[in-house]
Amino acid sequence: MKMQSFLLRIVLCGALSCALPIIPKTDQITKGDEQLAENYLHNYYPDPEGTRVVRSINNNKMADKIRQMQEFFGLKVTGQLDSNTLDEMKKPRCGMPDIGEFRTTRTLNKWPRNHLTYRIQNFTPDMDHADVVDAIERAWKVWSDVTPLTFTRISTGTEDILISFVAGYHRSNRFDRSFDGYGNELAHAFYPTYGGDAHFDEDEYWTKDLKGTNLFLVAAHEFGHVLGLDHSNTFGTLMYPVYVPSNPQTFRLHEDDIKRIQYLYGQPENVNDVNVNYDDDQLEPSQFTTNSPSEEPSLNQCDPHLSFDAVATLRGETLFFKDSFMWRINPQKGNIEKGPTSDFWPNLKGGIEAAYELEDKDVLFLFKGQKYWATQANIIQPGYPKNIHTLGFPRSVRKIDAALFDKETKRTLFFSGDEYWSYNETQNAMEDGYPRDISSHFPGFSSTVDAALQHNGRIYLFSGSNQYEFDSKHRRLIGIKRNNSWFGCQ
Repeated sequence: MKMQSFLLRIVLCGALSCALPIIPKTDQITKGDEQLAENYLHNYYPDPEGTRVVRSINNNKMADKIRQMQEFFGLKVTGQLDSNTLDEMKKPRCGMPDIGEFRTTRTLNKWPRNHLTYRIQNFTPDMDHADVVDAIERAWKVWSDVTPLTFTRISTGTEDILISFVAGYHRSNRFDRSFDGYGNELAHAFYPTYGGDAHFDEDEYWTKDLKGTNLFLVAAHEFGHVLGLDHSNTFGTLMYPVYVPSNPQTFRLHEDDIKRIQYLYGQPENVNDVNVNYDDDQLEPSQFTTNSPSEEPSLNQCDPHLSFDAVATLRGETLFFKDSFMWRINPQKGNIEKGPTSDFWPNLKGGIEAAYELEDKDVLFLFKGQKYWATQANIIQPGYPKNIHTLGFPRSVRKIDAALFDKETKRTLFFSGDEYWSYNETQNAMEDGYPRDISSHFPGFSSTVDAALQHNGRIYLFSGSNQYEFDSKHRRLIGIKRNNSWFGCQ
């Protein structure tokens, strides 16, 4: 009977070959053990830049990574590659990193909707098709029982989540993948940010019981990653990195797993179905609640009267803010997502009034009242919020209506009332000669600005349900369209 291991891995780091540095060891460690430990630490405790640690007799960085690993698993923290540490490294486990940049924040790694579809692309010959379908359905049910999420299997059309059995090297989404044959790596999964697909290694022996690798247990763990969860260092949780075979018929989701998934998606409609004690957790119960669908205002993206509060770019996407919600257009995916602003910035409950991105600095600025925030992706930077008057606005300016960064002049234009200012981003100073009258310098525009954007050499000023398109260099009015034209509406 085959002895299986459970390893889900997403290899987002570059694979560079070098040997494990020689560090103090309290037990007899072979060269093979050193190589195993090097690969283990590189995959699960990576450097942000994804590089390996070069061989060095006195390599403090490698010792630090061993300490990180020992602390995570509750081992004696020595920084030495002893037999207990090596034994832990040899246990079957998930391939997602335990630390590092790939453990992105929960609010970023979640689906923007609660009703998801999946498709089983192919089947393993190890199990009857009906048993595979049953294992996958029960694995999804683990999560749908404690959240408002639903999962529907489809056979045609475009699915949210693709499930497949593959062997060896394969390509998925933007990343190359390679399974290692029988043993060790069993599967890997993608966070919602990276598409949410799940792959199972066909070289493993999949079963509906514990005579091989139990597909239900592996899939339930993997689907946790698909939904946005990272690893827990609490033994006994489903999201613990090490695969621990248990009776699939009596499986119950750990309280810690329930709390964490409800932090992302909220409780099921009938909360009495799930009894969770929050007293021992560091997170307050209120943090696990989300807006119910009934609380979402009726914002039809094709409403001809649709107006925006703010518009900005972010890492290639375009964001449209309205009340406490925002739309995200990703040109590479060709889709439009909508969700609460607080899902992306938990400390900002909506009401964003102006926004603009400094692309070369990877910073997005958000304005609300007399305060503004600097963020990188969804992470608010230290020292914020700040008062808008620190930028050089007179005290008479109570809020910013709109903002855009002009890539040609390296100036940010701020709109407030019927006037606008120019801020030199290179010198970090408001320019002399401002404010100026908006209508005088943008001919054909005679309203207040709700939102503003520069896109493909054009300046867009949004007012009410209309957008005014100007040539960036000459400020010549090119045309007027409905705001909803950004969403492909007729």
